[in-house]
Amino acid sequence: MSRDEQQKHRNKMVRKKQVVDAAIERADRDKGLLVVLTGNGKGKSSSAFGMMARALGHDMKVGVAQFIKGRSDTGEEKFFTGLGPFPAGSRHEGEPQVTWHVLGEGFTWDTQNLEADRQKAQEGWREVKKMLSDSSFDLVILDELTYPVSYKWLDVEEVLADIAARPAMQHVVITGRAALQALIDAADTVTELADKKHAFRDGIRAQKGIDL
Repeated sequence: MSRDEQQKHRNKMVRKKQVVDAAIERADRDKGLLVVLTGNGKGKSSSAFGMMARALGHDMKVGVAQFIKGRSDTGEEKFFTGLGPFPAGSRHEGEPQVTWHVLGEGFTWDTQNLEADRQKAQEGWREVKKMLSDSSFDLVILDELTYPVSYKWLDVEEVLADIAARPAMQHVVITGRAALQALIDAADTVTELADKKHAFRDGIRAQKGIDL
């Protein structure tokens, strides 16, 4: 690389650093975030559980509520619920690091029982409200919540009101396809994952460690 090319690159990086530093300087507030992960692409729940791992690394207590999904043999549940209580000296000493609720009976095409699905979702939301009102939870993940809201098993206004009333520094992550505009409008951060290609369409079943 010539000296001229090196100098051009250096000048470009100096300008970029100035822009980044100015943006960081403007971001001077802390708050509990509402994050929505939606879209048809794979990885919404995986992204949420990645944030969960990050939170646990910061000694933060996490609650998980899985709607729709009825199975309790996934790798993420086995791993995270096996962590045990917070160690001595921790801010949450002796408390479970992760509280995990499986609140569904399976996908709607499996259950084929509208009233049972609706009732299960409403029972599940009562469990969620307990976590949303408990300031000891630093992060609450509402996996696949978009479905019971879209199906009107849960009232979106009630859901949003309960989330809005949570402790000021509690973070909430919602996952699921086709998030209603009301959820998107209320969120601080929204990511839409796009589906470009999926092994399932080539006849490959869900794989342990990747899908389960």
